[in-house]
Amino acid sequence: MEKALTEHLTALADRYERPSFINGDPSWFMHQVNGDTNKEILAFIASALSYGSRKQFLPKIESLMIRKADGSINPDGDYKEWLLSGKYKEVVPRTDECFYRLYTNAMMHDFLAALAEIVRKFGSLRGFIEHKKREKSVTITTSFCGKESENARKLTALEAVNAITQSFAKLGSTGVIPKDSKSSCKRVCMFLRWMVRGDSPVDLGLWTDLIDKKSLIIPMDTHVVQEAQRLGLLTSKSTSMSTALKLSKKLATIWPSDPCKGDFALFGLGVDED
Repeated sequence: MEKALTEHLTALADRYERPSFINGDPSWFMHQVNGDTNKEILAFIASALSYGSRKQFLPKIESLMIRKADGSINPDGDYKEWLLSGKYKEVVPRTDECFYRLYTNAMMHDFLAALAEIVRKFGSLRGFIEHKKREKSVTITTSFCGKESENARKLTALEAVNAITQSFAKLGSTGVIPKDSKSSCKRVCMFLRWMVRGDSPVDLGLWTDLIDKKSLIIPMDTHVVQEAQRLGLLTSKSTSMSTALKLSKKLATIWPSDPCKGDFALFGLGVDED
């Protein structure tokens, strides 16, 4: 990659990965609650709803937040209990009415029911990923004659994406979470960025020990594709997983241990152009 382009992208990433980035971004919601399990659940819900106009989807995410008696957001609200007790049904009844754009109330109801089942079975979303990590470690340990390799200690981001999409499909949730990883799974990849990247004023880094940060996949949307094409990082207009992996590999030439830092750079390009 050209030195000038590398320096430009690096400067943009540093400029935009600041606390101020959170304002008006869906990552804002996970910073409004206390407790790792609460942050994970709210981050997952926020990421799942993050498409289309921010002016439209941010209020929809906020409508699912637990409130105090005065109507303000409760930072100590128990989202695990909210799920497991079925209180989410009071906000999202299983009807055919529109919840947000292509999502009906029934689709959101089934999505939250599937999320509740995963949290019930594994204790938390982290517990779910830990279970998948152990499954992978057992497979690799067996294949290496009982000696655990370095790679067995963490999942790749693609393995985590596959685990999430497959589990939600099996639990009957369709539409909100992709059924497989053939598409770019932009919102799932964004959620994993939030969970895995540490030492960031934006991302939480709660799962740095579970998923390899080097394997994170750039969250692909139309803006990212357009900017990547303009810079010569991509030749395809596709938003498939294959294209997302290719772009992530290109960004890894700038940030070998942290390719998703490039997400802030590509965001910054759009802001600078505006």
